[in-house]
Amino acid sequence: MVALANIGLIPRPVHPTGVWSWLTTVDHKRIGLLYGFTALAFSILGGIESLIIRAQLAAPNQSIVSPETYNSLFTMHGTTMVFMVVMPAGAAFFNYMVPLQIGARDVAFPRLNAFSYWVFLFGALLMNFSFFVGAFPDIGWFGYAPLTTNEYTTTGATDYWLLGLQVMGIGSLAAGFNFAVTILNLRAPGMTLMRMPLFTWMTLIVAFLLILAFPPLTIALTFLLFDRFFDMNFFNVSAGADPLLWQHLFWIFGHPEVYVLILPAMGIVSDVLPTFSRKPLFGYPMIVFAGIVIGFLGFGVWAHHMFTTGLGGWASAAFAGSTMVIAVPTGVKLFNWLGTMWGGSLRFKTPMLFAVGFIAMFLLGGLSGVMHAVVPVDTQQQDTYFIVAHFHYVLVGGSIFGLMAGLYYWWPKMTGRMLSERLGKWHFWLMFAGFNITFFPMHFLGVIGMPRRIYTYDADQGWAALNALVSAGSLVLTFSVLLLLVNLAISLRRGEKAGDNPWEAPSLEWATSSPPHHYNFAVVPTVRSRYPLWDEEANVVEPPPLPPHEEPHMPSPSYWPLMLAFSIVMLAVGLLIWQWHALIGIGFIVVMMVLGLRSIYGWVYEPPAVEAPAAVHAHT
Repeated sequence: MVALANIGLIPRPVHPTGVWSWLTTVDHKRIGLLYGFTALAFSILGGIESLIIRAQLAAPNQSIVSPETYNSLFTMHGTTMVFMVVMPAGAAFFNYMVPLQIGARDVAFPRLNAFSYWVFLFGALLMNFSFFVGAFPDIGWFGYAPLTTNEYTTTGATDYWLLGLQVMGIGSLAAGFNFAVTILNLRAPGMTLMRMPLFTWMTLIVAFLLILAFPPLTIALTFLLFDRFFDMNFFNVSAGADPLLWQHLFWIFGHPEVYVLILPAMGIVSDVLPTFSRKPLFGYPMIVFAGIVIGFLGFGVWAHHMFTTGLGGWASAAFAGSTMVIAVPTGVKLFNWLGTMWGGSLRFKTPMLFAVGFIAMFLLGGLSGVMHAVVPVDTQQQDTYFIVAHFHYVLVGGSIFGLMAGLYYWWPKMTGRMLSERLGKWHFWLMFAGFNITFFPMHFLGVIGMPRRIYTYDADQGWAALNALVSAGSLVLTFSVLLLLVNLAISLRRGEKAGDNPWEAPSLEWATSSPPHHYNFAVVPTVRSRYPLWDEEANVVEPPPLPPHEEPHMPSPSYWPLMLAFSIVMLAVGLLIWQWHALIGIGFIVVMMVLGLRSIYGWVYEPPAVEAPAAVHAHT
């Protein structure tokens, strides 16, 4: 019966079961869980890569890995953590929480939402498949030309890297459009823009950042693809090209990308602090406008990554000034978060600990970032371990700490079970200690001259003790992550029942059951307050679950997003085959184009799903 339904000869059952239900789901909550567990899996991979790096550098003149393998490890560690861990972890919360926070039953385009996940997953798998064919990307995670040209990369390593990024970028653009439309059009009655939770506001800003920032990266990757596959000369220095073209295109994307990574954490912290301070967020409008200003200014600071490339005095001065200015809205947020806690009735549960840890660590990362607005300072510290320390304080101390706050905060809503507070606090303090032991000494290593991406070093350079400390800290950090995994497993197996609103939080997602029904709300709420669950006159109380025959119509499961995503990644595989056998590659590409067009046709003209009779359920 499933086979007949798949080719459209009969209407498809509305409730597929088992693995098939996950492959065909368009439920925003399930897609959020898929993003979250995928990010967790890739974080383990990225963590293993970083541990090998730190083992290699723990003592002078070690040869645990070869120089070539070391280059591949730091390339894939950076790429994995940015594109396959922090971004999808943020997307996990976007997907699960935003429709609940705005009182919607789903996102605007549920099948596009599923497509964005599958194309992200297939792009990530394509890039990592390079390890199985001996083509390890070794160009650094921002792939500077001319290292990426055929002259310097003779294997298919760079091809896997650029095609994987290109495919993942399609998913990011799809998600950006989807969430912008969802937030602007599907808010519950009374949910004005200035009543939205801060996490939803930051999601809206991130959506526009994705829409505007990913096209420059797409252009750069397309130029590189034409250079490598068709012998063009966009980045070929010997043919008169300027390798700085790649740097400009990459960093026009790359600096807004920093805010794509950090703004979700800022939104989470802005929702967590009021809940555990038992008072409204201080300066709500200012935090909203600060987020908007950060998103806008983020497109005007890219060249502070390029002060050592000879931009000239006027350009350097302009980008130094814009880099200093962008610190102002960030400082506004920090003071507002502190103002929220000031005078509050503070409860230091695990989410609150991670939120406060985020503020402290992001402050240090921001201070070291403002230092690099000063051109002489940046010139001195460029490509040293000081830079490594800076961006880890922003992306780990900032993004990861914020995402951990969100995980502990929303886990009861997503699963219906609490995480252990005792294990959670052990996790926080070990992660806090391990993080600072690992990355704070890197500031000193950079100042005394240790360059980043160095494979080994001599004992007489004076870096051995600090490197040993850094590597020891990475082990503490690893143990804290293991504690998190244990906590998650225990919670899923026998965690305490959470109830609908265990934190007594104010926003709409806590008005539903834990976990929510597939239709989210039995009755779409009407919102009259910025904090509806704290406003007694406008308190939102979710009615009991609806009987099946009264449930609202929800989007039907569909396998076409999966098929279209598969056809797109297989087009990329066809280009790889082209490198080996042109005719076979052309044939493969043609077949995948036909499959893609068939998937689009099936997507548009998909028959409606119907309730399947018991006999059909029995056979499926």
